[in-house]
Parts: sequence; C-alpha cells; structure tokens
Amino acid sequence: MHTTATSLIRVRLLGTGPSNGVPLLGGPDGAGDWGACDPANPRNRRTRTSALVTGPDGFRLLIDPGPDLRQQLLTARIGKLDAIFVTHAHADHIMGLDELRQINRETGRELPLYAAPETIEELQGRFGYAFLGPTPGFFRPALEPLAVRPGHVLAFGAMQALVLDQDHKVMRTLGLRIGGFAYCTDVVRMPPESLEALHGVDTWVVGCFGRRPHPVHAHVDLVAAWAAQVGARRTILTHMGNALDEAALRATLTGGLEPGYDGLGIDVEG
Repeated sequence: MHTTATSLIRVRLLGTGPSNGVPLLGGPDGAGDWGACDPANPRNRRTRTSALVTGPDGFRLLIDPGPDLRQQLLTARIGKLDAIFVTHAHADHIMGLDELRQINRETGRELPLYAAPETIEELQGRFGYAFLGPTPGFFRPALEPLAVRPGHVLAFGAMQALVLDQDHKVMRTLGLRIGGFAYCTDVVRMPPESLEALHGVDTWVVGCFGRRPHPVHAHVDLVAAWAAQVGARRTILTHMGNALDEAALRATLTGGLEPGYDGLGIDVEG
C-alpha cells in the first residue's frame, strides 16, 4: 500500500551529514578532518541530517530536530513549523529539540511530535520538560507526543504519509512515503514490505554513509540496488560521511543516483 499526493510537495534538505558532520572536528590544523572531501566545494560542508517537507497547503513537516537545527532553520528562513517527525532517538537526530521552544513562541501553540513509542519514551527521558504542556511565553518547548508504527498513514495537512519500517541494526528506525516522495535515513537493511511500499516512488532520499559496506548504514552499491528494485526515477543520497566527495559522486553515480547537499530543494509531483 502507498499513498498518492494530489499536488506539489516541496522538500528542502536542511542537513545531509553523518552523526559528526563534515568536516569532522580535528584535522592536522584543527580546522577539520575533510577526509576525501574537497574543502573548497561548499556542498561538502554537511550539517547533521534533517529535512523539511512542505505540502501544497503550506503545511511544514520537520523530519528530525538534530543538533544543527537552529542554524539550519535560520539558513532556510523557516520560523514556523506545523509538526515534527522523529525517525529514531540517536543524538544526531534529536539534540536540537530544545530549539523548538522558539517555534512554539512563533506559532503560539504546542507542536505535535510523531515517533515510534520507544523513541517517545527515550525523548521523555532526556527532555521530560518538553512534554509538560504549554507555559506562558513558552520558556520551555511544548510538544505533544503521538506514537506511530510502521504501516500507519498520517495526515500532515493535505499530505498523507505512510510510515515505513527500517532496520538500523542497533534499533528500528522509521521512514516516510508521501505520494511520489520518500525519505529513509539511517537504515542498513530495508524490510521486504518497506521495499514493496516504495515501489514506483519518483524521488527517494536515502541515507548512504560511504562507498564500502558499513555495520549500521547503507553504502552506495546497496542504495543503488534498492533504487533499481523500487524503480525510483531519482535517488538522492543523504547522511554522507567524509569519504564521499560531492563532485566525485556526481561524476560517477549512475541509475538516477545523485549526492544531496545542505540546502538542496526538491519539488515532487504525487
């Protein structure tokens, strides 16, 4: 089963980097470890993985409030959000959660946060103060936890999103398909039912850490095989480590694959 969009979905990749970003802290002069990435190419500077999906009615869905969220939203000129979707509870996907209190102030209301039950439990353990309800002036975040599971269909304004199961080895993570668009990060094995649900997707954003196999993340050849299996017209890599240089990828990837980069805008018809 998959849902069908009725009009344009706009996606902005806020961040496309791994848990430690690119460049990594350190390097020979302390200015960062770029690995194989050319520091002269601004597309190689990657903040932690996050995305904004905007529906045809203007509904704004944030996927993963990572530690770079404040700067990402400022760069994108985004001051209001309508809902949050958290793929899993690893630090690089949740540690910007406190920044959402300013979003509460801008919107004047509590924000719905969708996540798996175990992720909500983890968030409530780390950020218990964010789930106590609204306060005058929103001196703390105010988030409404809404538990979801694979197979659920969620309404985000005019968008309908199918929740996908993913295997990150150390935990299960969640992906989304919204009409002709899908977003799946932090996955190393894609369950058959999720691949079936992705069949015929037009544009697919997929986590891809490097060129070589990794214990908990997909690599280039694996993503290419998945994309061919589901028939994706366009497959955009995210969550990329410093072994993946943007220009080198763009010059060598085939089969509709391409590297993402921070700030990339994507328009998808359902």
